[in-house]
Amino acid sequence: MNLYHLRYFVTLAHLEHYTKAAEILAITQPSLSHAIASLEKELGVKLFEKDGRNVALTKCGQAFLTDVEQALSMLDSSVNKLQMTGNGEGRVDIVQLRTLSCDVVPTFVKGFLNSRPDKKIDFYFHSSTDLTPDMIQGLKDRKYDIAFCSMMENEPMIDFIPISRQKLVLIVPNDHPLNKYKTIDLSKTLAYPYIVYSEGSELRSVIDNLFEQNGSHPTIAYSMEEDQGIAGLVGAGFGIAIVPNMPILNYMPLKVIEIENVSWERLFYMATLKNIYQAPVIMDFKKYVTEHANL
Repeated sequence: MNLYHLRYFVTLAHLEHYTKAAEILAITQPSLSHAIASLEKELGVKLFEKDGRNVALTKCGQAFLTDVEQALSMLDSSVNKLQMTGNGEGRVDIVQLRTLSCDVVPTFVKGFLNSRPDKKIDFYFHSSTDLTPDMIQGLKDRKYDIAFCSMMENEPMIDFIPISRQKLVLIVPNDHPLNKYKTIDLSKTLAYPYIVYSEGSELRSVIDNLFEQNGSHPTIAYSMEEDQGIAGLVGAGFGIAIVPNMPILNYMPLKVIEIENVSWERLFYMATLKNIYQAPVIMDFKKYVTEHANL
């Protein structure tokens, strides 16, 4: 079915006059007549009937007009969106670790939007389980355009670009005996119960290794997957913890203490699929993040 013929049909249906419709469409009247006749032949029904010097829609034509106008409206809308996308506008679907959602990612997005005030760009922030493997799978399933997450080994399809880093710190409740320290050796913390990351977490293995190097292991009171959840338990007095130095810690009822003789840093990455087409707005945002990475 010829798309032009459908547009000719809609114009004629509204003007109800071949000569006027042909003038509006900038075609000859015989061309318009041929187009309508071809459409009617393909459909097997009459769309118009004569009404004096004019034409009027048949019952079949009226029903067809409603559907064609809806279909053309959807098509035009889709074409318009794609043209906007090609012009550096459109939607960007991202997912991020919660520890990055308080400061790092919003700063990138805000700066990017401010640098392009004349563009219509929409960021859609997807909810996250806060597990990097789930985010990477979401990239592969084309659910997300970009993930802000940790590094994963053996992922040849994924491009990981470092964008931020965090140091490990000790956090204790405000009324804790250790809150007098600005820096501390881990050996001085072993008498107190710890809140740790769940088994299988990247940070759990890192922190376990720190204590192995120290020669002792703390008593574990609770374990959780999420950074903010651990910090919340510490603030409520359930124990102490080693966590990345996140901006949100400054707004919680706890003390942040630097750890002596620990050089480990946690890197965060912008992850995207390799070797696929990405809209200009996504490529522009990736470039902006890379240029403004906090490393």
